[in-house]
Amino acid sequence: MAGLSFCGNNVTKNAYSVDTGMLNNGCFVDALNLVPHVFLLFITFPILFIGWGSQSSKVQIHHNTWLHFPGHNLRWILTFTLLFVHVCEIAEGIMDTNHLHLFMPAFMGFIAATTSVVYYHNIETSNFPKLLLALFIYWVLAFITKSIKLWKFAEYGVGVLHLRFCITALLVVLYGLLMAVEINVIRVRRYVFFANPQKVKPPEDLQDLGVRFLQPFVNLLSKATYWWMNPLIIGAHKRPIELKKIGKLPIAMRALTNYLKLKDAYEDQRVKKAPSIWRSMYRAFGRPILLSSTFRYLADLLGFAGPLCIYGIVEHLNKKGLNRGTSLSEVYFMSSNELLQNTSVLAVLLFLALVLQRTFLQASYYVTIETGINLRGALLAMIYNKILRLSTSNMSMGEMTLGQINNLVAIETNQLMWFLFLCPNLWAMPVQIVMGVILLYYLLGTSALIGASVIVLLAPVQYLIATKLADTQKSTLDQSTERLKKTTEILKGIKLLKLYAWENIFCDSVEDTRGKELTSLRTFALYTSMSSETHTHLRSLHLHGYLCVCVCVCPIISCPIHSVQKLGEFLQSDEIGDDSWRNGDMPVSLEACKKHPGATKAINRKQPLLYQMDNYEQPARRPLRPNETEDVAVKVNGGFFTWGSNLSTLSDINICIPTGQLTMIVGQVGCGKSSLLLAMLGEMQTLSGKVYWSNCFETDGSFEETRSKNRYSVGYATQKSWLLNATVEDNITFGSPFNKQRYKTVIDACSLQPDVDLLPFGDQTEIGERGINLSGGQRQRICVARALYQNTNIVFLDDPFSALDIHLSDHLMQEGILKFLQDDKRTVVLVTHKLQYLIHADWIIAMKDGSVLREGTLKDIQTHDVELYEHWKTLMNRQDQELEKDTEIDNCQTALERKTLRRAFYSREAKNQVDDDEEEEEEEEEEDDNMSTTTSRRSKIPWRLLKHSVMVAIDYWLAEWTANVNGTAGLPDSYYVPVFIILCGAGIALCLITSLTVEFLGLSAATNLHHNLLNKIIHAPIRFFDVTPLGQILNRFSADTNIIDQHIPPTLESLTRSTLLCLSAIGVIAFVTPSFLIALIPLAVSFYFIQKYFRVASKDLQDLDDSTQLPLLCHFSETAEGLTTIRAFRHESRFKQKMLELTDTNNTAYLFLSAANRWLEVRTDYLGAVIVLTAAVASIWSSGKSLPSSMVGLGLTYALTVTNYLNWVVRNLADLEVQMAAVKKVNSFLSTESENYEGSMGKLNTLPHQITKLEIKIQDLGKSSLSLAFFNMVDVFEGRIIIDGIDICKLPLQTLRSRLSIILQDPVLFSGSIRFNLDPERTCTDDRLWEALEIAQLKNMVKALSGGLDAVVTEGGENFSVGQRQLFCLARAFVRKSSILIMDEATASIDMATENVLQKVVMTAFADRTVVTIAHLVSSILEAEQVLVFSAGQLVECDSAVNLLAQQDSLFSVLVRTHK
Repeated sequence: MAGLSFCGNNVTKNAYSVDTGMLNNGCFVDALNLVPHVFLLFITFPILFIGWGSQSSKVQIHHNTWLHFPGHNLRWILTFTLLFVHVCEIAEGIMDTNHLHLFMPAFMGFIAATTSVVYYHNIETSNFPKLLLALFIYWVLAFITKSIKLWKFAEYGVGVLHLRFCITALLVVLYGLLMAVEINVIRVRRYVFFANPQKVKPPEDLQDLGVRFLQPFVNLLSKATYWWMNPLIIGAHKRPIELKKIGKLPIAMRALTNYLKLKDAYEDQRVKKAPSIWRSMYRAFGRPILLSSTFRYLADLLGFAGPLCIYGIVEHLNKKGLNRGTSLSEVYFMSSNELLQNTSVLAVLLFLALVLQRTFLQASYYVTIETGINLRGALLAMIYNKILRLSTSNMSMGEMTLGQINNLVAIETNQLMWFLFLCPNLWAMPVQIVMGVILLYYLLGTSALIGASVIVLLAPVQYLIATKLADTQKSTLDQSTERLKKTTEILKGIKLLKLYAWENIFCDSVEDTRGKELTSLRTFALYTSMSSETHTHLRSLHLHGYLCVCVCVCPIISCPIHSVQKLGEFLQSDEIGDDSWRNGDMPVSLEACKKHPGATKAINRKQPLLYQMDNYEQPARRPLRPNETEDVAVKVNGGFFTWGSNLSTLSDINICIPTGQLTMIVGQVGCGKSSLLLAMLGEMQTLSGKVYWSNCFETDGSFEETRSKNRYSVGYATQKSWLLNATVEDNITFGSPFNKQRYKTVIDACSLQPDVDLLPFGDQTEIGERGINLSGGQRQRICVARALYQNTNIVFLDDPFSALDIHLSDHLMQEGILKFLQDDKRTVVLVTHKLQYLIHADWIIAMKDGSVLREGTLKDIQTHDVELYEHWKTLMNRQDQELEKDTEIDNCQTALERKTLRRAFYSREAKNQVDDDEEEEEEEEEEDDNMSTTTSRRSKIPWRLLKHSVMVAIDYWLAEWTANVNGTAGLPDSYYVPVFIILCGAGIALCLITSLTVEFLGLSAATNLHHNLLNKIIHAPIRFFDVTPLGQILNRFSADTNIIDQHIPPTLESLTRSTLLCLSAIGVIAFVTPSFLIALIPLAVSFYFIQKYFRVASKDLQDLDDSTQLPLLCHFSETAEGLTTIRAFRHESRFKQKMLELTDTNNTAYLFLSAANRWLEVRTDYLGAVIVLTAAVASIWSSGKSLPSSMVGLGLTYALTVTNYLNWVVRNLADLEVQMAAVKKVNSFLSTESENYEGSMGKLNTLPHQITKLEIKIQDLGKSSLSLAFFNMVDVFEGRIIIDGIDICKLPLQTLRSRLSIILQDPVLFSGSIRFNLDPERTCTDDRLWEALEIAQLKNMVKALSGGLDAVVTEGGENFSVGQRQLFCLARAFVRKSSILIMDEATASIDMATENVLQKVVMTAFADRTVVTIAHLVSSILEAEQVLVFSAGQLVECDSAVNLLAQQDSLFSVLVRTHK
């Protein structure tokens, strides 16, 4: 046979004849079709290789020049379709190898189409549209030549039944459409044939070099394969991914953009009816969900192509030469059916269908995830805006707790996000099931309907299991929230628990809740296993996958319904009253954005638009009021205010706060002093009356001067100090510009310099929940410093002296209030119990039982209310004088605080050093020790192997059975059926066993870890809590415990399942076609590299996601805690801005993480498709060698499952790596040393109550340290404490601490009832409790509450004033009736009148007991039988008060004289 020639080898028939006309020669027409392709290659290659090659810099074009021409996506889709059609044309032409002209033009067309898309991409990135003219000419020429060919086919009677006619017709349509796309580009961009071409800029985001998330901007191929992620993922191997590397979000994905979208949809509904969150979500985010669902449908329909192709291959493997086509003019024309009966063609089709299906599926996932993230950002902004407007009574009356807000932010928004992720599954499920049943019916006939009826019968069971799963999940969530709440309370009040020896009571309470949580988790595991058993049961029908989706989706639907309900209730809850007369808080930016769409086009490359929106709901200037006078800053007329109920807390308030003067508010505990400040700030609900704020400051001075002071904010220091998780400097400046001189003055006025000097990084040290722990006094002084530093005209200070000793109080009063604030002519309102400062007041407001008793200057009160004045005079323990400069008395309390701080800092440094050393060791020993959970679960792997062996055996048996039915072996069905039933039964049983084993083993490991962690933490020495931030400990109990409980067991289960499935699949394929093993080597190498790069990048991105989530959650909780302060300062817009930035940062990390997951899945899916293609080709190749077709079917079916499970192997590996970090973190706390609870003596029945001997040396001894020494809570380095002949160090701690009582300076109350707070052990009678309340002056107040002793105490005792909380703590100590009572500054937050009564009562109630009082006010211990005076941690004097006073030069008498 001669060589292959263009027009075929049959020369005798004159293939080159053109007698009947050139165009009637088929070979000539095909040659004509070559011309456009050659033309394009000839034109574009020089431009591609010479043009771009010479400008090598242009190859690395920066992404800011990416710009899509009109019809970009359509062009890519059409080009890919064109490539596919060319492949079909080549396949059809190759069938007849004698005629080169049948496939040569198709081959050239394929190369030309590929070149066209490369060429187009390069033109687009360099934005040089004139070169598109070459493509336009190519499409026109190709269209013309193909049209001629089609016309000739029609002329010769070649029709739709012939494949070549169909292919040519398709090509004509495609070339025509591409030509139309090109004409459209010319029309829009006017780059040719027009006088003035249109100038365009790249998208806004791409001009901002900070935007690194390029998915919306890259071309379609890169979008589908996540090619743009390659540099990031491969680069992660060399250098960890940092926040800087992932940059900012594109504008369309930012929280503010999406918040405005959702808010508009929500607000629009308000006009007609109550707004629905569901409807708002649909209106704001419905379109992308529909797009995603379309992708999902396409993927599902393509999913059925796989089984059909396998069916075709198996069917046609041994049949040859069916449905032959027709032969016209010596050229063979194939029919469409014939092509689809070729097994090689079917193998290629199977590969292409798989690639397309997985591409569509990943596109669907990506769109839903992006939409879900956008929704979460919008919801977070919506919740935050609501928090900033929440009514204070909601928080203080316990209607809305911090836990609920945290749940909304951390759980409910995520539930809704996950719901969106699963939306496409919801619509796809019915389609999948219906199509599956139709396909089975087509293949199996009526037996398929019997199978389908089993599914229908099992549906109610599945639904029941799903609803149970949802209920169990909800109950687990409730229990874990409750456990976390209890744990938080324990950690906040740990000192008190240890001093009262109540650790075990509270520990048991947590363990009790934990028990309920574990029961829920076990039930959840049981239901999960049952559902997976049902899937195994359905496995023989091969529809189990769809039912899996079914059962997963049901509980996920019920969760978001519950979440939306909670969100709706929250968004409808009470807000603070409309005080726009004071702050004009109009949502400016929403209207501005709607009215001026042009505004959103403004560009600043360094600072993109939405981060510049300073006016984002900024307060406008408030209107002037005609009845305001210049000398009154705030005026209240006929005010009746309440905390939520209709009973007024404050009644008939008529007061004036004079401008530029010092006003003091005094009164007994619980009389409404703090409430009055909050009422003026608009925090309370107004029943009647008005609060007027003066505008006098706005009219005087120049504009610059007016601007320099923030007119609308009030410097406010609350009684309960509130700090941000930030540096000391940030806490004090609080968003104001830094002024060094002013900052230094404020620091000195609040005596903070010595404390700052002790901090590891000075004023740049992080404080707050996640930073260093400060004492009460230090926290309070930072809050006061914040109020002083702010450049506000009005300053409200709510009892700033309560946690300060006399020296600090005096210094703050003199330097801070009288000098710094008064010199600045600022209006100061000071709430205080220190009556000795009244002489400095310009105006005094005396309060009693929620109303104003007196108002005026001290002189007015002296003249008009002699009785009150005399009462005050007796209470004033000294007249205020300037501190005597020559008496250098060391300030013990402050010194102690500072030493504690120093101690905390040093031990923390040591701890960090140890951590660093340990880290290196840990790396060496890897995860052996820490993977206690893994080792405990290794026992279940044999079960897994057995289960998978049975599954493979079932499928193998089915294949044998099928071969027997088709073949001639003649074995009866009765031989196969029993074995099949036994294997199925074993499979179901093993499935249940393995699933339950893994879940229960995981839970038992989690139970032990939590139990050990709780016991270690609660029995740790008190210094452990000084050096470990509270937030860090809480994280172990919340996030880490949650991962160990709910994530590690399923991840491990999924990892072993997917690994064994992949291995069994590869084993089956290798068994069927051993030649497949040769191809497996390069595939395994590619898989190794993909997973190697992905795992590193995934770990980095997960870490980024976790580390950016914590600040966001903290920002929400600290905002909720400090609401009154933020609103008083009018800093809402700054906090909103911070929240938006934190949300966007977290969303960026999460988006990159999900894009990385898609990157992996696309690659492993394509790899899976190659495995299927290889297996198919190997099967076809081996089919001649007596391989039964049923075995080919088995091999290919298993190859199909590989694509599903390959990516899960890598994903689960990466996830497990990250999740095991939680076990490591928990384990690091398990090495904490515990206090010695045993002691060296047995339990004693009595503990005599007299301290007979005190020989002790304690490092850093201050007054409070001494009180802790009695309880054996500080390390005694030398000496001992002996109580009636017994060395307390030898006593069991429980015995010692249960016989002593102490009243601490900081009041601690737990949520529950008053009874629980006084007597958690439940050992006292009601009479005893009432007696204690009477001593503490609380009996009448408690009687008035509904429930009496069982009245509710909210989280942290927020529903009582600080003074009342202090009195409850006194009552708690009195209930104990212990031998020794220690009072450590117990009356700091109590007014002087109550304090005097208390002291008398204590003296009588404890007349027969030892009372140790630690006091700053010397006057309160003048009646003491023995006085110990400490200076600089040394005991300098010890005698009775009378004897010490008699000695003129004694330090005690000097103290008394100074403070007289």
